[in-house]
Amino acid sequence: MLKQSLQQRLQQKLSPQQIQLMKLIQLPTQAFEQKLAQEIEENPALESGKDDQDEFQDSDQDEYDDEGTENIETEINIDDYLSDDEIPNYKLQANNYSADDEDSRIPYSGGITFNQHLINQLNTYSVNDQDVQIAEFLIGCIDDSGYIRRSIEDIVDDLAFSENIFTTNEEVEKVLKIVHDLDPAGVGARNLSECLLLQLKRKEETKDRKLAIEILETSFNHFVKKHYSKLLQKFNISKEELISAISEIEKLNPKPGGSFSGNLTPIEHIVPDFTLRINEGVLELSLNARNAPDLHISREYDNMLKGYAESKDKTKTQNDAILFIKQKLDAAKWFIDAIKQRQQTLMLTMNAIMYYQQEYFLTGDERNLRPMVLKDIAEKINMDVSTVSRVANSKYVDTPYGTKLIKEFFSESMKNDQGEDISTREVKKILQTEIEKENKKKPLTDEKLSALLKEKGYLIARRTVAKYREQLDIPVARLRKQIL
Repeated sequence: MLKQSLQQRLQQKLSPQQIQLMKLIQLPTQAFEQKLAQEIEENPALESGKDDQDEFQDSDQDEYDDEGTENIETEINIDDYLSDDEIPNYKLQANNYSADDEDSRIPYSGGITFNQHLINQLNTYSVNDQDVQIAEFLIGCIDDSGYIRRSIEDIVDDLAFSENIFTTNEEVEKVLKIVHDLDPAGVGARNLSECLLLQLKRKEETKDRKLAIEILETSFNHFVKKHYSKLLQKFNISKEELISAISEIEKLNPKPGGSFSGNLTPIEHIVPDFTLRINEGVLELSLNARNAPDLHISREYDNMLKGYAESKDKTKTQNDAILFIKQKLDAAKWFIDAIKQRQQTLMLTMNAIMYYQQEYFLTGDERNLRPMVLKDIAEKINMDVSTVSRVANSKYVDTPYGTKLIKEFFSESMKNDQGEDISTREVKKILQTEIEKENKKKPLTDEKLSALLKEKGYLIARRTVAKYREQLDIPVARLRKQIL
């Protein structure tokens, strides 16, 4: 049995304009400039630069919301704008460049991939066709760090199934030695030990390097775990000899592929969205001028719409054109308003962060960072947490202490022995300082670091110390040990 019913529900939905505004707020300066250029290119009713007459900027832009207006200053025949009798584009271009004309184009670097760099070297070797195919397949297995992470057995199987090349483990091992001769040294290694050995064996043999090779070949685990006493006992050498051998190993590159592939990585330039300066003990915040462009409505498009209002006989073509013009004018006006709202939101949010962390910005000492979460700032500026998150996640501020990512100023809180709320960033800074001061012959364990922090008034468990140490990318005590 079918039933019909009527229900009322209250739903909150974001309009397309609100969604676009949120996206604008999230954009950093460089991405915002690209969005701005795209909008100007796509909307002919939007123009950049200062308008010549301020009266036009101050006039009521809502005039074109209705078809009829009372004050029409300019009479324009819209058929002039709808004419198909345009000058072809090719007639407006000139190709008569002289030898004296300056070429301002910037050349781009082509570059080659890491694998292609290795294949180009392979072409200088005299090997048969099948070995060339195997070598190229091995090169294709090399990752960006310069390693082959697969076993020889798997490679033999793949050669048979994908390349129709039936070979043996011994043959692949023989070809792999050719790959090991390629530059950079250590490329094609299957593990760290082999990578370091390949580099050492390329160098001229000395007493220290010979000892380093023996250590890597027979006692690699002791070396990695820094069991120096066991190495001294096994090789019956002095501490100075061990230090010299380890010094030779430390000069090697554990990621030979990184030295090449890194050259092709585009350099990222950070453009600060805000500038913060201290003037006679007072904090001054400013928004990057590139975030505040001069935009205005196209006078030409506005006059076209006014001219249409006086036209009595309107053809279908004219109606379609006026609808297009009105849409572009509405979009341009909204975009200008959205940019102004973006500027206000950015300044309001960053201003609240600046005063919340005023002590830090005046001193530059990370230990003065107050515990701060997104909700703290959202409540101060009466905005949603998501809006604060969009501002903080991708924006940078230029401070007297360097360019900082805004989200770095946010941290959780914990209580010290006096019950005061302190920032976890402060604890991490103290932890890092204590590790830097430790005796490298006997590095502090997480247990000892926990006890040391408790003496300073920070009640932190050993597991928490381990978590903070990992976040700071600091290895365990055993791996921090040095032979001096």
